[in-house]
Amino acid sequence: MTPESSTERPWYHAGLKFQCSQCGNCCTGSPGAVWVNDLEIEQIAAYLDKPIGEIRLFHTRPVRGKISLTEFANGDCTFFDGQTRRCQIYPVRPVQCRTWPFWGMNVADEQAWQETCAVCPGSGTGDLVPLEEIEDRCRRTGL
Repeated sequence: MTPESSTERPWYHAGLKFQCSQCGNCCTGSPGAVWVNDLEIEQIAAYLDKPIGEIRLFHTRPVRGKISLTEFANGDCTFFDGQTRRCQIYPVRPVQCRTWPFWGMNVADEQAWQETCAVCPGSGTGDLVPLEEIEDRCRRTGL
């Protein structure tokens, strides 16, 4: 069940703490999909001053009927700089990246949130993110 489909208050109704530590953990690790749409690809191309076709060819791939950013063999995002541990497109990163860690699967229940906190040092720390913001981020990604 997604947070917005529940008629009862979600377990995190009082909000959750999050402050990005810029550790890069969310950009690395196990293979996965970072969904991008045409507008996001255009924004990435403009930011990097590269042709859209180059971004599509070298940095995206089809996955289950959608478009995802590619990854290096170790699972790191194509735009993750392993030396600096920074995103090379941070100002124009996709919505999926902007909404981390507030994805439906990460806040489905307290155990899922604790598992997220175990891999993301910013989760569970910092400023309190209110319920409305959490639910908005969950809606924006559909994850």
